[in-house]
Formats: sequence, C-alpha cells, structure tokens
Amino acid sequence: MLRTDLIAPLATLLARHATARPKAVAFEDRTRALTYAELADSTARIAVWLAAAGVQEGDRVAIHQPNSVDWVELALAINRAGGVAVPISFAATPGEIAYRLEDANCVLAFTRAETADSLRSLCATRGIAAAVSAFANGEGEAARGGDPSAAPRDPDDIMQPAFIVYTSGTTGRAKGVVLSVHGLLWVTAACWAPIVGMNENDVVLNALPLFHSYALSFAVITIVATGAREYTMENFSNSQMIELLAERSFTVLPGVPTVFHYLLDKAKNEGRQSLGGIRLCLSAGAIMPGPLNQDFESWFGVKLLDGYGITETSTMVTMNWPAGGRKMGSCGIPVPGLTVRVVDHEDRDVAAGVEGELIVRGPNVMLGYHGNPEATASALKDGWYRTGDLATFDRDGFLTITGRLKEVIIRGGQNISPAEVEEAVNAFPAVLDCAVVGVKHSFLGEVPAAFVIPRPDQEIDVAALTAHCREKLSSHKVPQHFYVVDAIPRTGSGKVQRFKLREQAEVG
Repeated sequence: MLRTDLIAPLATLLARHATARPKAVAFEDRTRALTYAELADSTARIAVWLAAAGVQEGDRVAIHQPNSVDWVELALAINRAGGVAVPISFAATPGEIAYRLEDANCVLAFTRAETADSLRSLCATRGIAAAVSAFANGEGEAARGGDPSAAPRDPDDIMQPAFIVYTSGTTGRAKGVVLSVHGLLWVTAACWAPIVGMNENDVVLNALPLFHSYALSFAVITIVATGAREYTMENFSNSQMIELLAERSFTVLPGVPTVFHYLLDKAKNEGRQSLGGIRLCLSAGAIMPGPLNQDFESWFGVKLLDGYGITETSTMVTMNWPAGGRKMGSCGIPVPGLTVRVVDHEDRDVAAGVEGELIVRGPNVMLGYHGNPEATASALKDGWYRTGDLATFDRDGFLTITGRLKEVIIRGGQNISPAEVEEAVNAFPAVLDCAVVGVKHSFLGEVPAAFVIPRPDQEIDVAALTAHCREKLSSHKVPQHFYVVDAIPRTGSGKVQRFKLREQAEVG
C-alpha cells in the first residue's frame, strides 16, 4: 500500500512527530541525541539564521560534516530555509571539495571547527565565494539562531530542488544530481514504509555515509517521515557495529554488500550468530551476490533484503519483499509507481532472460544534473532515465543486474561480465574480497584482471586460484592477471571504482 500520508513538506512531518511524541528520540550519535521536539526547534532556529545570513530560496549550502546528528540537523534546516543542501564527504580531498563547491555555486559551507580554517583557505585560494561556518555538536553561530520572533520559510513546494547529491564517480568526474523532497519521499511511501515496514517503533543502526543518496533516502528522510529512531555511526567499523548490536536494541540494519560480507566474516571467526533485536537487514548500492545473501541469512537467521537503487532515482527502483517468494541474486521487483524496462540498443523490450539496458520512469526520477543540460538530455529521454546498467528480468518479473554498459569487458569480441568473474573468484577459500576489470591487450582488445584481498593470515596461491577459476568459468572469462592488494577502492555506496583499478594495472 502506498503511504501517501508520508509525502509532505519536511517541516510538516517534523511538526507531526514533535506534537504527537515530543520526547521520542529522533537521531543519536556517540556524543548527543535529539528528540523530535528538539529537532523541530533547532532546525527552525538554524533556518532563521540562514535567512538572516543572506541565504535566499534556491541557494546552495554545502554540508561538509562526518556522519552525525549535526549532519541531519543542518540538512533539515537548509530545507526549512528554502535552500538546496549539497552533501560533501568529510573525507573528500581538497580538489573534490573545491569541485563540488564551485560546480554547485554554493554560497555557504558548514564544516567542523577543526576544518573551518583549512576550508576558508581553500575557498580563498580557489576564488570560491562560499562563506564558511563552523558547526559541531549542536554548537556554532548558526545554532544560536536569528530573530527569535521570526519563523522559518518552510517551503510548501516539495517538487522543487532540495538536494544536489554528487554521483559516486565510478567512471570519473562526479555529476550533481538534483533531487526533490517529493522524489525522496516517494521512495519512503512506496518502498521503505510498505515493503520494509518502517514505523515509529523501529530503531535503526546506520553506518551508511550520509552524503550518499541511499543514506539520505533511508537514514534521514525516511526516519523523519515515519517517526523512527536512529543511531548513526561516524564510520563503519566491524568491531564497533558488533558491539553496538550486542549492547543495544536495534530493529533494522541498512548497509551495502561489503558491510554484510565483512560483518559475516568477523562473526563467523568469533562464533557470533546473533544480531540482537534486528528484524531486517537491507542492502543496496552494489550487486549482492546470491551466495553471500544465503550465507548471511543461514548464519544469523535474519532476512537480508536486497534492492537496486541509484542516485538519479532518489535511490530505490526495485526491492525484494520480506514476504512471498524471493530469488537469491535478484534485486527484487519494481517499486510501486515505477515503470521499469529492459531494452535493446533500439529501445525495444527484450524477452525474459535476455540482457539489455535498464531504463526507468517514475515520480522519484531526478530533476536533472545541475548545470549540465547535455548530460541531462543524454540520460533523460521522454521521461525515461537511462541507467547504463545491464539487467535481465525473469518470467516472474524479478530483476537481476548483470553489469554496466561501460564496465563490460570485451575480449576478442566476447562480452564478459565483471560480476560473474568476481563471484567465481570470491568462492576461492583464501579470497576475502575481489574486483575485476578489463585491461588492455595488444590483439584481444582487453582481458579480465582480478584484484584480490586475501583473508587474514592466508596467502593467495595464484596457480591454485587460476585453476579454481578454470573450473568455474569459460576459458575466455578466466582472469589473465591477478593482483594481490590490501584494499579495493570503493565509493561511499560500496561500488567498485574500476577506473582506479585500471590505472593501477597500467602502472603495474
């Protein structure tokens, strides 16, 4: 059932919970917690300060903060001031920060006290006009608010730009995706509330980076819409997450496949089989291997629901439901209200089981790429967003992502899916994690190369791993190069940054 009651201005949703449950905790981190009444009050004060500081409706305001209650507070306040929030990773390099501030034409940037001077220096050096304001643990100039008799703008139009979220940058330079409150709340109303069952009794443990659309949708907007409670971790840590799950009572755990992979591995090594009060685990952001999904559920006895989402659709496009039939390795069926197709190069729908490009249309599709009409026109055609992802539908309507159009390895004219090769490599006992890319070859064009991380206290026997792959894969799919590495570069959503691996292979 579509929860249309959850589609409303964020200020309205805040007021709803602040009135009905003023003392209920909304967001908490390791330093502080805010009730719904406190959150409604503090975001109103900051919104008034923003207007007094000269932020006009539609102005872009950056959030350069780690995961925290502060992050959420600022995001909601910027919206209540009529501004457009621009999340920037707190771990971003100076060049990445400058690019986003310039590209979005930000007028103001919030950061921590310890990084304020360096950010001001960066803006001065690069000629960036954005002012810088320090905000930490609920303290800072903005926290003191403006005129106490003034009210925040609290815009009613939820169809207008509200966030500019920069893409993961798996293929190169990131683009600013313009999202509306309406699009984000549609995902809440059509997916997170009716399918996952999010409600005011849920307590979420979140380690997703808040600057990413998956976290923005689920760990910020959906919490506010449903009146749930959340503890947000500053960063993902296996040991810290396991401690929190043992010490406190949580009901929902969102993550990306690598989080569940490492969590399961550590739990098995320590003989832990309990996730406390967790009723559901949710995965999105990258392909969830079927064997990992099965192993996780068998070990912990908790369902791990996989879904497919992207920044340009305010996250979710398809989702597995907790009830009814599920197919491991599939990312579920289309979210209600969305039209999803798999098409060939002439935009004709392909038959069940045939691979094609995934395109989607619906109320959660982005407004466009900020300041980039050419990229917007290329991605949005007649209302359809072209994802660039390769997929298949089975006869029951379950979607499986098979790769990326630009990531397909073409070896002597034969197409190879990195995901298929990765699944085979990951099944080798000594391998903890891996990623596969295509590298240049003098006469075949390109061949597969695998970057592998060994399990603790184990070594990779390349000859044995090659033999293992030959048993699992057709000969042309077997990696011709193996690189043993300590880490695999990934985005905040868990996607492999393959272009960086290709660069490593060329240098090595």
